[in-house]
Amino acid sequence: MTQKLVAVGDDYTVETAAGDPAFEVDGKALRVRETLRMIDLRTGDEYKLQEKLARVRDTMTIEKNGERAATVKKALVAPLRDRFTVSIDGMDDLRVQGNVFDHEYELFRDGERVAGVSKAWFRYRDTYGIEVATGMDAGLVVACAVVLDMMVQPER
Repeated sequence: MTQKLVAVGDDYTVETAAGDPAFEVDGKALRVRETLRMIDLRTGDEYKLQEKLARVRDTMTIEKNGERAATVKKALVAPLRDRFTVSIDGMDDLRVQGNVFDHEYELFRDGERVAGVSKAWFRYRDTYGIEVATGMDAGLVVACAVVLDMMVQPER
């Protein structure tokens, strides 16, 4: 995933390993609360990533094609580092393990790795890779990575 260096709002292009555009993430320059729109260029699926206004802890929701698909929550107590849980409707929760701030983390469901995010694979600033296990919704994983990035680096 590469964040555009010159952009109004938070605009991203997500490319496949072959360099083909796969997703467009469009941030709104003027917004009351954090909201992004993401389009899967291959399937046409539309994702809406939005911060919840009333919350006890940091929480963002992900909608897919107008229906809630997931909720990303930051743990209330995390003394050494940020900890996150991704609740996906109709499935067991995902646990985020690793260093989200540095884009070096993995997502696990019931102890099984379903996705990995790493900046180590790339030389360019603001670029990192997302590896998705077979059978996992790639768009949802990319949306989770974008949401996690927003939650740990709100100034971006």
